Amino acid sequence: MAERGIAMIIVMIILLAMGVYFFDRFIDSEVDESLECRVDAECVPASCCHASSCVSAQKKPNCSGIYCTQECAPGTLDCGQGNCRCVKNKCETVFK
Repeated sequence: MAERGIAMIIVMIILLAMGVYFFDRFIDSEVDESLECRVDAECVPASCCHASSCVSAQKKPNCSGIYCTQECAPGTLDCGQGNCRCVKNKCETVFK
């Protein structure tokens, strides 16, 4: 009888551990989908030329075959006027 009780406790511990593991994975996947970024390197300019905003690297524009002027347009990331940063898990433009 005691062996049966111990076996039931072991099975319950295993099921509880599996439940915690899968619940934790579910929560992590939900949180990750709502985040644009975790570090600055995950943020890029939102447009190919004279960008004034930033997006996550997953949404970066395809700039192949695009040529931009060498102008330093005001209010853009041109010529180091600003950077893309990850602020509170959102990609934002920070101007100097």
